[in-house]
Amino acid sequence: MQVDPRGPRFGAAVTTLVLAIVLVTGAVWLLALQAIVFAFGAYGHPPYGLVFKKFLKPRLGPPKELEDARPPRFAQGVGMAFAIVALIGFATGIVPLALGATAAALLAAFLNAAFGVCLGCDMYLLIRRLQPGRIS
Repeated sequence: MQVDPRGPRFGAAVTTLVLAIVLVTGAVWLLALQAIVFAFGAYGHPPYGLVFKKFLKPRLGPPKELEDARPPRFAQGVGMAFAIVALIGFATGIVPLALGATAAALLAAFLNAAFGVCLGCDMYLLIRRLQPGRIS
């Protein structure tokens, strides 16, 4: 399956805003909602992607190229893992863990939104290259 790369970047921009709000306010409920968004994205149904597809994509020209959907889906799973670690940190009172995991997810989302650098996507590609028997 192929995706318009502008969709994941839009999602990363919204995620950046959401996670920044979490860091500033400590809104654990918002972090929990973002974890759910990450989960949907990891399973191929990104809510922010649906917003992009319905409201923004019709106003834009066609993308220059499409990209494989697997790396962004993997990246959503990585984001979900960081959000879960952050939620565990908040739930157990280990605030540095919570803030650190949230900040790491925020940094990754910001890099994608601002510069098109998807750390989770790069992780996916590196893991694929390192699998035994794969020719790259």
